[in-house]
Amino acid sequence: MRFYTCLLLLFTAFVMGNARNCSRNQHVGGVLDQSSHIGREQKIAMEIAAQDFCRIGNDICSCPSLILKDSKGNPSKSYYEVMDLMTTGQVKAIIGTISPQEATLVSEFDEVTKNIPIISLAPTATSSFPESETMSSFVQMSHDVKIHMQCIAAIVGHFRWRKVTPIYEDNTTFSSSPGLVTLLSDALQVVDSIVEHPLAFPPLRSLSNPSIYIEKELTKLKMKENRVFILLKSSPASCFLLFEKAKQLGMMEKGYAWIISDEISSLLDSVDQSVILSMQGVIGFKTNLADTSERFENFKLQFRKRFRRKYPDEEYLNPSMHALRAYDATSVAMKAIQVSKGSSNSTSSVNLYETITQTKLNGVSGVISFKDGKLAQLPTFRIINVIGRSYREIDFWSPEFGFFDDNLGSKEENLNLIYWPGGIQRIPTGMAMRNEGRPLKIGVPARGAFKQFVNVSYDPYTNETHVTGFSIQVFEAAAKKLNYSLSYVFIPYYGSYDDMVADVHNKTLDGGVGDTEIMADRYEYVEFSQPYLDSGLVIVVPVKPKIMKGRFIFFYAFTTKLWIILLAMTIGTVSVVWLNEHVHGNDEFVAASTFEYVSKMLWFAVSILSLAHRERINNNLSRLVLATWFCVNVIVAACFTATLSSIITISKFQPSINLQSNAFIGCNQNSFITHYLVNVLHFKPEKIKQFSSIDDYDVAFKKKEISAAFFVAPHANVFLAKYCHGYEKIGHAYKLGGFGFMFQKGSPLVDDISRAILKVTQSGYVKTLEKRMLDSLSNCSRLPEDQSRDSVGLGPGPFAGLFMISGSISAFVFFTALARVVINHRDLIFQFRQRNEPAVVRNDVSRCSGCRRKVSLTGFRCRCVDMFCAEYRCSDRYNDGGVGG
Repeated sequence: MRFYTCLLLLFTAFVMGNARNCSRNQHVGGVLDQSSHIGREQKIAMEIAAQDFCRIGNDICSCPSLILKDSKGNPSKSYYEVMDLMTTGQVKAIIGTISPQEATLVSEFDEVTKNIPIISLAPTATSSFPESETMSSFVQMSHDVKIHMQCIAAIVGHFRWRKVTPIYEDNTTFSSSPGLVTLLSDALQVVDSIVEHPLAFPPLRSLSNPSIYIEKELTKLKMKENRVFILLKSSPASCFLLFEKAKQLGMMEKGYAWIISDEISSLLDSVDQSVILSMQGVIGFKTNLADTSERFENFKLQFRKRFRRKYPDEEYLNPSMHALRAYDATSVAMKAIQVSKGSSNSTSSVNLYETITQTKLNGVSGVISFKDGKLAQLPTFRIINVIGRSYREIDFWSPEFGFFDDNLGSKEENLNLIYWPGGIQRIPTGMAMRNEGRPLKIGVPARGAFKQFVNVSYDPYTNETHVTGFSIQVFEAAAKKLNYSLSYVFIPYYGSYDDMVADVHNKTLDGGVGDTEIMADRYEYVEFSQPYLDSGLVIVVPVKPKIMKGRFIFFYAFTTKLWIILLAMTIGTVSVVWLNEHVHGNDEFVAASTFEYVSKMLWFAVSILSLAHRERINNNLSRLVLATWFCVNVIVAACFTATLSSIITISKFQPSINLQSNAFIGCNQNSFITHYLVNVLHFKPEKIKQFSSIDDYDVAFKKKEISAAFFVAPHANVFLAKYCHGYEKIGHAYKLGGFGFMFQKGSPLVDDISRAILKVTQSGYVKTLEKRMLDSLSNCSRLPEDQSRDSVGLGPGPFAGLFMISGSISAFVFFTALARVVINHRDLIFQFRQRNEPAVVRNDVSRCSGCRRKVSLTGFRCRCVDMFCAEYRCSDRYNDGGVGG
């Protein structure tokens, strides 16, 4: 028995002695805040890493050991423990939540501390690295904070929030904590957002009453307009207290948005349910892990067992990213020490740093490799939404590709993917609406002259007021394009437009919708949205139609009635002259057939216009008719030329209204136009008439009360659509700001409505509404085309005297020729009176057969009892037998 006991003692002494010889100067130091949950996780993870490394190595002499120190959350103690480990030569490398600034202080102590590698587990920004050579042994075991800020900016930009409020705990983990805000501000510039009212609070251990302090600071933020808060950095205790107080103050309700960083999101797997319930609706991001690997599952199992045994009071034992990074950092350090076979001189420490930065391994947090002293692999973040008892993943983001899927809820069909604070699914506006709890009061002009834009009507049966019109339709369409529900009610406003601007300014109204012109002086009191209609001041006047476009413009010189009168008188004059010459036996007015008769008469009608006819006129009465008609033609032709020239000339010129014309002009009542005409265009106030209805303008024009009317371009289009004949726009337009919707100064609706208006405009919907409005008024196609011709052509009035003289002379000659025909054929008339003696008539007719034959052969040379006989009589009653000469 004594033999076995002595043998056991000798073996134990040998092993311990050998272990002391092997493990000399092969330690890895760790300085952690073991009073915090994160520090405890890191401690357990580092112990598991050392155990796994030694078990796999199977060489107890080459296996480094861990020396862990507790900083207890005290920066001074943390610095002391690091210096103690370095100066006593106990460690080859140090791991801990050490910032670059703290590492700089340590490395400047002497050459030994300068060259001992420090692996930092704290998030570090590239811009915070000191550029001195003393930091040549600093290794960052976490991703660059700039990438984290870019992810936050991507989320903010995706939801189009214009202002955010960052919140962070100002502790020594990041000694220049305001630098986080600077980095965030730089990242937000890319998405056109800004930082407003940042909140920094000290560590809870430094506060006598943390709960009251946090509540007071959150109350101040609640009084601000911004509703988007970003928790950049915080200890778990501070974070949980913050959200608990935010919930009590109603800052986790509808309208608010919260974003948490990777550092905090990584703790959601190991926090109490009460904390999760106070963070409902929060958006966050956490590093994507390959958590399905066998190595990760083994580590998770060991971690839970050891953590439960070491800290039985902790309920949730899942490892966070902090624990995974600590495990991998320990594995890297021990592997590097084993490879370098470190010694105590400084050169070997430099070599150890190079070995660490060149180490590559598949850790529990992913692939580990370094570049320029930082993790080389860019992270991919999971975008999460806290809901129910845990959280759910909604997307991924990486610095190379951005969001993997466009599922964050910017599209209306994806709104059900995110639950925001208060349980809503509409994206928060990001700004406090001063009307919270009630709908927006939107004023609409009730006394505008153009009801097509805003029309206020009252239904006595339902006791309801209805507001319709083009401007209302545009606003409603824009409101539907918002990413949130906008509650509003239209308030009819019976004052002027400027009065409505004043009431929006003094907060009597929340906004104004209508045909409101964007003016520079109004911008001093309210803010306007993007204009939904371009505008300018134009002049409308009554003008003659532009008939220059007609192919037969010469027809417009005379009215239709005058053309008909001229045609009738031409035919009548020709007929009278032809009859008179025919009766007097002029051979040149004889034709062998009806067609020849018509042809000769038409040619004669044309040729007498210039006295170019070839037929000889024998009778003086015919000459009198032609002379009179020729005078009429000369005068009518001269007037035709003058009128046609006038039409062509006038149609090339636009009428104009200016100060020298001294004409009366019209404009809308309750509009800015009166002020603009007097103060900008310098018209006399007494020459300006105001109208309250579109129909009043037409009446005033017809009564010659005004010579022109000044409209804004959209109003002019409506007026011309309704009264399209007889009016037109002239001159150039005086450029204005356009029609827009107005809101109070600083209202978040300005940007949102402007963006929505652009969407509605680009979709073509505004143009469709405008066309529909104008088409409903237009009745131009129903007016006859010749109405414009008669309105500019010369009528028969100026020629009435000439036509009476010419017509009287033609009538006189006509009746004279008709009397001559009667006289020449009196025998035929006498025969008609002797109808009671048919036998004699038949005998006379038979005896006149020779004359008839002669008539047909000689052409009207025989005087027979026949209307065609001109020289001979063949009646047996007076000359029995033959043909008399």
